[in-house]
Amino acid sequence: MMLNGMRVVDFSNYLPGPYATMRLAELGAEIIKVESPRGDPARELDVKLDGTGVVFLANNKSKKSVTLDLKNFKDQQLAKRLIASADAVLESFRPGVMKKLGLDYETVRSLNTKLVYCSLTGYGNNGKYHQHGSHDLNYMAISGMLAQLKDRSGKPIHPSQTIADFVGGIAASERILAGLVARGISGEGSYHCISIADVMTSMMGNHFIMNQATGAINGVEILSGSIINYAIYETMDQRYIALGALEMKFWENFCEAIQKREWAVYYYHQTNSDIYQEVKTVFMSKSFQQWIEFSEKVDCCMTPVLEVDELSNFSYFTNRDIIKNENDILLPKLHSDRYDASQCAPPKLGENTNEILSSLSQGK
Repeated sequence: MMLNGMRVVDFSNYLPGPYATMRLAELGAEIIKVESPRGDPARELDVKLDGTGVVFLANNKSKKSVTLDLKNFKDQQLAKRLIASADAVLESFRPGVMKKLGLDYETVRSLNTKLVYCSLTGYGNNGKYHQHGSHDLNYMAISGMLAQLKDRSGKPIHPSQTIADFVGGIAASERILAGLVARGISGEGSYHCISIADVMTSMMGNHFIMNQATGAINGVEILSGSIINYAIYETMDQRYIALGALEMKFWENFCEAIQKREWAVYYYHQTNSDIYQEVKTVFMSKSFQQWIEFSEKVDCCMTPVLEVDELSNFSYFTNRDIIKNENDILLPKLHSDRYDASQCAPPKLGENTNEILSSLSQGK
């Protein structure tokens, strides 16, 4: 695989950092997860499956676990030896913590001049908010992203997905990969600091420009549910279908398939129009399954709004072989063609400590 031979030492816990390094693991990197003797708190977080927290299970596949007490001088020295053997490091402590432990980039760079070191933070390593404790909901809120998810009364909807955590993790893995590419060119390592709040705000570009141009606060209007050919519709059995027929050809295909060719002229009509009510009625005339069958035959950018327990048996995913069963645990894979069941399971706490530390003593 593309990152075979690359070693990444991961000092992160919970979700954003572990998700970032899991993405690298799926590309073939060796991920050494450094945990305290009590383990990543995600191991004990919330609901458990087979005795382990589901957040840990979902974000720590294909890794090795080493337990070190980073407050202990001896273990700090072992951590430095690990870092010296690594191609990259990821840490997600609050700014300043790694410096207190003697494991910050400025301290360890002399041990490994080719090291790519990434700090994944909430608000960067300086400035007014850099010591501010926060979670996904806070990053969604401060970036303006949460304000784009509102109910009909204008109240922000509480997401059931931790979007900022995952996007922050993607940004961190992207930066580590960029650092490794740059090292391949220059031969030098580098330091990177990712702010999840900044990453989320960077996704608001369309909204910024649209607000400056028109004063609108919901971005590109036609993408916000305001037109009939790009909207979510309810079915006969109280399920939902997403219609994304932005281009005329897709809208025409839809109209012809439902035997309403005359509706082609209503392309881009608003969802506050009379025709919208007629389109809603058409969607209410068929069941969820009937619309799925329709969507698979008619080229009109239509997909079902699936629930999580429907994904593993849905035809697209079974055909792509994306969702894997490992020890009766279903998990999606980023790279289905690089799946190795023998390497998939998340590590037990400290299960690789002796192996890894022994290899260091042998100079490997």
